[in-house]
Amino acid sequence: MMRAKKSTQVAIGGMASALCLLLMFMTGMIPFATFALPALAGIVLIAVVVEMGRSTALLVYAAVSLLSLFMCPDKEAAMMFIGFFGFYPILKGLLDQIRLRPLRMAAKFCVFNAAIVASYWIIINLFGLTEILEEMGAFGSATLLVTWLMGNAVFVAFDIALGRICWAYEHVLRYRFFRKTR
Repeated sequence: MMRAKKSTQVAIGGMASALCLLLMFMTGMIPFATFALPALAGIVLIAVVVEMGRSTALLVYAAVSLLSLFMCPDKEAAMMFIGFFGFYPILKGLLDQIRLRPLRMAAKFCVFNAAIVASYWIIINLFGLTEILEEMGAFGSATLLVTWLMGNAVFVAFDIALGRICWAYEHVLRYRFFRKTR
């Protein structure tokens, strides 16, 4: 990462924020978007981390998080971005530096599960979206357990995909987007 001018930093941060907010705003229009669009919005932050560093990416994350609470029609999607999908692409590089694979994976699972539990606690208790609990149906805790296990499996796929997208950005896409500025 090269030291960027403040104007470049502001421009890339603003464009990334706008793209993330556009994706978050679309959550009310697409039925299955509660998890997919916050994940895509988080992927946008990869470019910010690579080009401008973690501090700028954290500022973009904070701005998008705050604005998505007010603008996003799907509050569950907004909390998924705030609680996990927005900060995990920023944190992933640090977690990937853990040398021992079992320890690295344990740390990633701890982050994921703590973030999801905290997010749903906030969604249910602070936002009062108790219909999420009603969606569990008659099976209750069994449905919750299956959902948790599936969520962890999807997290593994997301983590692998995020690593590959980051590699593709750094080695292929970055040159195509920023070749005139290098």
